Amino acid sequence: MQRNGVMECSVCHSKVVTPSPRSVSRAYDKHRNKISSKYRALNFLLVSGDCILVGLQPILVFMSKVDGKFQFSPISVNFLTELTKVIFAIVMLIIQSRKQKVGEKPLLSLSTFVQAARNNVLLAVPALLYAINNYLKFIMQLYFNPATVKMLSNLKVTVPSLASVYNEYALKSQFDTSIYLQNLFLYGYGAIFNFLGILGTVVFQGPESFDILRGHSRATMFLICNNAAQGILSSFFFKYADTILKKYSSTVATIFTGLASAAFLGHTLTVNFLLGISIVFISMHQFFSPLAKVKDDKPAGAIELEDAQNHRTSDSFVNMTAGAADDHDE
Repeated sequence: MQRNGVMECSVCHSKVVTPSPRSVSRAYDKHRNKISSKYRALNFLLVSGDCILVGLQPILVFMSKVDGKFQFSPISVNFLTELTKVIFAIVMLIIQSRKQKVGEKPLLSLSTFVQAARNNVLLAVPALLYAINNYLKFIMQLYFNPATVKMLSNLKVTVPSLASVYNEYALKSQFDTSIYLQNLFLYGYGAIFNFLGILGTVVFQGPESFDILRGHSRATMFLICNNAAQGILSSFFFKYADTILKKYSSTVATIFTGLASAAFLGHTLTVNFLLGISIVFISMHQFFSPLAKVKDDKPAGAIELEDAQNHRTSDSFVNMTAGAADDHDE
């Protein structure tokens, strides 16, 4: 028999405290943490690669400028980046399909493609937001040096944050779907939106702006490859890690950008930049430190003891009330 969170044996009348929902949740969290420890190496590789790629991006954009201006269309760079990622996703899908076991649903069948397209239509939203955010990056580079751009990028919260959270939700909501198949739709939508942007520039600037390779150089080719690798890496962050880790990784890349900018481009590191770095490290320490989670990580035994004491106090109060009522009736 169970009463007030306490289970009583009908034979020996011994009492055992039943697990509360809170303790069950903590047990699940503990199990989940054990599983996630297997992915620490993957997370380390993701963070390391992301810091390098994100840190290089403002420097490559700065190097692609001529006399402080872009000789190419920024939208064309974004379109070619998305096109590169689409090709990568197709190649990886072909490789993955060849490694499938007998009896598994084929990845390259028309039915699989149509079903995945329906299930992942939400990816069009982050694709549009990323297209806007990537264009804003180029506009910022016209007025600031790479280190300042990277620092100011941390203040761009609305568009990139919505895109990241929505992207993570869309990828994880269809977790069983191949990440390369999901990326194919994400990058495909991105290519479509950027191509529409190119058509818009043709309307306002004339047919000559339709030449997407006009003004490109070796630096822009490296930039396209860097941005493509960065986008591919981000999809693994959102599906197998989380947005918070991705944002901290991008923030740490600010340090790499500042140091590289000072070493290769001769930019001066200011006191404000050093203060910004200090705030980043303090924030990371507060977020990842186990001391910040002591309150939430009480031992399960202490929680059960606390629940038992609460039930015992409740029962005592009920008995006292009943006794007082009996005295009053007498």
